[in-house]
Amino acid sequence: MAVRTHALDFWMARAAVLVVAGLQFLLVNDFSWGPRWLAPVIELLLLAPLSMATAWVQTRASRATTEEHFHLVGRSRRLIRRAALGLTILITFMNFVALYFLVRALLGGHAGSAQTLLIDAVNIWVTNVIAFTLWYWSIDRGGPASRGLTSKTYGDFQFPQMVIQDERLKDWSPGFIDYLFLSFTNATAFSPTDTMPLSPRAKLLMMAEASLSLLTIALVAARAVNILA
Repeated sequence: MAVRTHALDFWMARAAVLVVAGLQFLLVNDFSWGPRWLAPVIELLLLAPLSMATAWVQTRASRATTEEHFHLVGRSRRLIRRAALGLTILITFMNFVALYFLVRALLGGHAGSAQTLLIDAVNIWVTNVIAFTLWYWSIDRGGPASRGLTSKTYGDFQFPQMVIQDERLKDWSPGFIDYLFLSFTNATAFSPTDTMPLSPRAKLLMMAEASLSLLTIALVAARAVNILA
């Protein structure tokens, strides 16, 4: 069975990291750990070799003909997946740090103007959605490089297309947009909508995302609206 992750999905994931780096640069208040440029620069430095390694492995996979070749490709995919998870951890951690500093500033009464508070709250919320999109995309069914490679791979999420009895959806596999929609709906509804978490790690991730989103919206944004009023 061929790998079903399309090249466009990898490009969208790279674009998502670029968006996160840009959002971190655009934080109005000083809610970063260390210099504001440090985290986005590290993320971009990690993204460049990770992108090249992914392209190299995908090319090797398409040309693999022997068991030794497939073994090398499989080992390379595992290393790339660990590096991608490391990048996702960094993005998530830095966004949590930004939210922590923002809440601390609010409780301390020195959070800046209401306008900048709203801008930073939206910034942190959007980054939260993107960060957990990367989490869901990276863990489900062995990750993007292995998704669809074997039917025995355990799924972390059950999408509605998987239970619809339609011959056209028999070989359907989730793409980056599907995980983005999952992350967005979880961050706005604070619960699963049409896609159900199956594994404990998926449930814990969705709980974490919903909690951070609720904290951002209920505590930070609501406080800013009260100031404006």
